[in-house]
Amino acid sequence: MSNVITYSLFTDFDIDLFKAGKHFRLYEKLGAHLTEVNGVKGVYFAVWAPTAKTVSVVGDFNYWTQGEHLLEVRWDSSGIWEGFIPNLEKGAIYKYKIESNNGGIVTEKADPFAFYCEKPPHTASVIWDLDYEWKDINWMQSRPEHNNLDKPYSVYEVHLGSWKRHSHENRFLTYLEFAEDLVNYVKETGFTHVEFMPIMEYPYDPSWGYQLVGYFAPTSRFGKPQDFMVLVDKLHQAGIGVILDWVPSHFPEDAHGLGFFDGSSLYEHPDRRKGYHPDWKSLVFNYGRNEVRSFLISNAIFWLQHYHVDGLRVDAVASMLYLDYSRNEGEWEPNIYGGRENLDTISFLKEFNEAVYANFQGVQTIAEESTSFPMVSRPTFTGGLGFGMKWMMGWMHDTLQYFQKETVYRKYHQDDLTFSMTYAFSENFMLPLSHDEVVYGKKSIANRMPGDEWQKFANLRLLYGYMFTHPGTKLLFMGSEFGQSEEWNFQESLDWHLLQYDYHKGIKRTITDLNNLYKTKPALYEKQFSNDGFEWINYSDHQNAVLSYIRKGNNLKDDLVVVCNFTQVSRDNYRIGLPRKGKLLEIFNSDLKIYEGSGVTNSGDLNIESSPYDGRDYSIELILPPLSVTVYSFL
Repeated sequence: MSNVITYSLFTDFDIDLFKAGKHFRLYEKLGAHLTEVNGVKGVYFAVWAPTAKTVSVVGDFNYWTQGEHLLEVRWDSSGIWEGFIPNLEKGAIYKYKIESNNGGIVTEKADPFAFYCEKPPHTASVIWDLDYEWKDINWMQSRPEHNNLDKPYSVYEVHLGSWKRHSHENRFLTYLEFAEDLVNYVKETGFTHVEFMPIMEYPYDPSWGYQLVGYFAPTSRFGKPQDFMVLVDKLHQAGIGVILDWVPSHFPEDAHGLGFFDGSSLYEHPDRRKGYHPDWKSLVFNYGRNEVRSFLISNAIFWLQHYHVDGLRVDAVASMLYLDYSRNEGEWEPNIYGGRENLDTISFLKEFNEAVYANFQGVQTIAEESTSFPMVSRPTFTGGLGFGMKWMMGWMHDTLQYFQKETVYRKYHQDDLTFSMTYAFSENFMLPLSHDEVVYGKKSIANRMPGDEWQKFANLRLLYGYMFTHPGTKLLFMGSEFGQSEEWNFQESLDWHLLQYDYHKGIKRTITDLNNLYKTKPALYEKQFSNDGFEWINYSDHQNAVLSYIRKGNNLKDDLVVVCNFTQVSRDNYRIGLPRKGKLLEIFNSDLKIYEGSGVTNSGDLNIESSPYDGRDYSIELILPPLSVTVYSFL
């Protein structure tokens, strides 16, 4: 007598959608679901394994015995195996033991749709539910007011394993501890959003979470799924949005993972030229297979629905878009038109973005895309990929390259800064100073700055001031907000002890005030993706290494004037042209003594003169503090 009862959650319509690649809530059907059949409580299991000869559920409840709980394959050629096991309870540990038709290979696999996984290095899945009483109704109802593209996005990028640890034992904080410490800190420093590096279950710590196995499970390193819900909930209650890094680009070959799942290339592309990533030694999804598309888009929808996430930052989009990415000649095959673009990926990304925006209000998708692929953040109905934003990798590279130069040489390299404005509005750009910029010998952001200690920190304040007044949204990796000295080490806590020193406290206060400036001055966000929101005053004063520009909002009265002095020479009586009469008031100055600057300021109301300059009818003389950004409002 079978220990598994014949039962199904699938309708014929579900199967049709799945086969067509249009089922975007597969997590409601596939996986392990606590339910009741004929008055008996237990668990319904369903797994996609079309090349399997047999599929058994094995676990701590049957001594991991193959054949004790055999699932039945559906009659409809969907490749789905399913069945109900009575009397199983939440918390039971299990895997699928799959015997393949391809040579009788037998493998034990974690459930691709598991809601919870064992704590690594253990690899089994855990029967769990998603029950939780959310308390963030105010945030969810008003989410578009926080997350639309004409709102401020100042994102704090966090790796949970190394943001902070318990010092005496170097152990991780828990989700519940983050829900206190991290939430309070982000609120204090004024960031509008947190972006978590991947929190989906991953086996290998040095991957930083970018090689996923449990796509539907928050990692158990820090607690239970509901504990992560508490963290998101608390962030929302504090008025802070949550963005998750999402990795549909590749997955590891770990034996318990998605690779060669049923004895065939099920999730990965069978052609190694398309199905294997040489840089990361990982497998690449088969974006042309309908069931795989359903899996990935369902996963995106899952985090937005069940974890109330406000956005997904999609990792390594460039590696997905190009067939020749990191491949030599002869190692890739052109598309049907002879090009290098992966047409299946393009189609998939468009469908993913359409599904996200059709199902949720006030969310955003963000592409980490490092090439000049066109229209990444343009709507699909105009031919774009449909992302809300795209990382501005060129700005990041050029800006850091400029700031690393000794100030005496900067006059020869001003084009490194001004070049970004030639393409700044071709996409909806986010300016990232991310984790990738503080590893592998690149040094921390603070330690890239030239000069003595005072100049290093003045340069850092200048960099952040320039970043926050440049068009586009902002992203800053954890530790950069207080001038972390050492490179990021995923195995250790940030160097929080640095905040006992004045220069580091000054950087943190600078970031806090810049966040407040960004959030309260509409000129810095209302038109952050539009050419109408920016106007150069003077970009050609190479000799003095000074840039000046105007940021504009929807109302003329909100315009801001920004002047950046990229040398340590204080400049008195520095004249800039302006478009109209009136007065200016200095509202931000990165050289203030409260930031550990030298304290050179423009105090009081500053009169604009009817004196032509910079091709404009009016002008004003300002004092430019050394290595500074000063921001002025019109009175």
